[in-house]
Parts: sequence; C-alpha cells; structure tokens
Amino acid sequence: MKPYVFAGRTAVLTGAASGIGEQLAHGLAARGSSLVLVDVDATRLKDVAAQVSSAYPRVAVESRVVDLGSREAVDGLAESLLSSLPSLGLLINNAGIALGGRFSQVTVEEFETVMNVNFRAPMLLTHALLPLLTATPGSHLVNVSSLFGLIAPPGQSAYSASKFALRGLSQVLHAELGEVGVGVTTVHPGGVRTRIAENARAGSGVPPEEAASGREVFAKLLSYPPSKAAAEILAAVRHRKARVLIANSARVPDLLARLFPAGHQSILRRAAR
Repeated sequence: MKPYVFAGRTAVLTGAASGIGEQLAHGLAARGSSLVLVDVDATRLKDVAAQVSSAYPRVAVESRVVDLGSREAVDGLAESLLSSLPSLGLLINNAGIALGGRFSQVTVEEFETVMNVNFRAPMLLTHALLPLLTATPGSHLVNVSSLFGLIAPPGQSAYSASKFALRGLSQVLHAELGEVGVGVTTVHPGGVRTRIAENARAGSGVPPEEAASGREVFAKLLSYPPSKAAAEILAAVRHRKARVLIANSARVPDLLARLFPAGHQSILRRAAR
C-alpha cells in the first residue's frame, strides 16, 4: 500500500480537546489536512479549534460537541458527516474514558458506559463512515486502544474489556479493508501524559480513599509527552503500519505478555512493587 497522503484530505478525529487528540489535531493541520474535531468538552474543544485555526489559517477546521456515550448522539454525528463530507481520508477513533475498580466494585451501568464510549462509538462511527472511507482511494483508519488492550491488570475490567474489543475489531478490519485499499492502524499508548487519570471514574463500590490513591498512582505513570505520541501515530499512518506501541511502558508489557501468556501478570505485579 502506498504511503498515506495527508495534504488536501479530510480527517475526522474524536477526543480532540486534550492530550493525544489535541496534538494530533495540530499535527494533521501542519500536514495540510482539513479537520472535523469531536469531543464532549465544549470549552476545551473550542479552544483547540481556535488554536489550530490560528496556527494554520489555510486549513478548514470544524468542531462537533458530541457525547460518544450516547447511541443517538453518535448516530446523529455519523449522519451529519455522511451528508456534509464529500470525501474522508482519515478517521481517528481516539476518544476514551477510564473506570477504576474491581469487577465486583462497578455496576453494570458503569461498565456499559465505558464500553459505549471506548468500543461502541468507534464501531458505530467506523461502520457508518465505511462507505466514505472505501470510496476514497488510499484512505486510512486509526483506532486508539491502550496498554490495557495488551495486558489486563486487576481493577481495570471495564477499560481492558473495551480496549481488547477495539483491538480485536481493528485487527479484523486490517485484514478486510486492506483488500479494498484502506489502511488500518491500531495504537497502544503506554504511560502518555494526558488527562485520562484526572478524568478517570471510580466504580461506585470503590472506597473514596482507595479511588484517590489509585488516581494518584495512575497519574505518576503518565510521563510520555503527548506530542511525541501524536508524532509516532502520524508516522505510523504515513507508513501504513498495522500496529504502533507508544513508549516502553507499552513495549515491555507487550513483550512479556507474548513471551509469558499465562505468567506475565505476576511478573508485572512484582515489578510494580
């Protein structure tokens, strides 16, 4: 497959208001892509869109405030994009939320909310926009999974389930869409410095002090610059890579999981201590 061409194409990007998504918006604009930026945070999204437009005045930038946890809202976004976009070069499903707590500490409703945002929304958007992607020669799809789409630590049942599901869908689509000239990249970020720890939810059965401690520990692990993560993702798109691992905090656990499928969790627990 030929290298992806960013200039003159339209990119739809979810989770664009902060972190990796914000840096991806700047990187795509710098490469000449028109943007449709999607996020639930209206204030931050407006600021990012304004900053990108100011820095790259020749690039068209739209923003859509959408709650990706709502099936109705996602369907509405897809219908709007299908009617307004003449073509689509790149779809990046980057938005995600985290939920801490053991399986017994989270409700079914809390679990479903994570699945809806992290898996159902990208599945629905990809399915709805597939005609645009397949009609545009050389288009590309990016699904941002996670380190926890490679390993499944205790206390991350909902998040890991959603990210493993997205990984599985992405691998299937890589095989299927490659036959019609659409590239697919699955991204597994490790400890990238984003707002995910700050915004992480805790299961309703998790004691408040335990939830606060978990957020604090999680935040300390997030040190990799989001600008570097975004640059690596866009390089992977350019070169049509099927998978990209961001930071050693993703590469090392991935290697351990492949070398020791049944024993890597105990190794990682000992290392964490």
